[in-house]
Amino acid sequence: MSEPVLRTSRTAWFWRAAFAAACLIHLYGVYAPRQAGSDVQFPYSDKFAHLLLFGAVAYLGLRSGVRARWLLPVVAANAVVSEVVQYYWLPFRSGDPLDSVADLCGVALGAWLGFRALRAQKLPSTT
Repeated sequence: MSEPVLRTSRTAWFWRAAFAAACLIHLYGVYAPRQAGSDVQFPYSDKFAHLLLFGAVAYLGLRSGVRARWLLPVVAANAVVSEVVQYYWLPFRSGDPLDSVADLCGVALGAWLGFRALRAQKLPSTT
């Protein structure tokens, strides 16, 4: 096996593992019976956590090779569905429409960063 192929397979494995980990953390964070996370809070810390959770899944999904046309609509739909589930079916959680807004902003930010990284990866080196 040549060095570039080995490096590419290691890189692909890394991005896929990171994406899988982000998905697990994300699902636990939004669907756990009680709110996940520490008691350390600052103003809008909940919204920031939502932005990071959804942004990480979008970014790492794109970097791992998941097609944007499948990934982004599913993650965006989950932004809304998760709040509905929290409101109606998780008694110790409350659905908040502003959390969905933070989620969707996270999806947009993660997608933007992911597309930028992929585009930079495809550009030829000038050195």
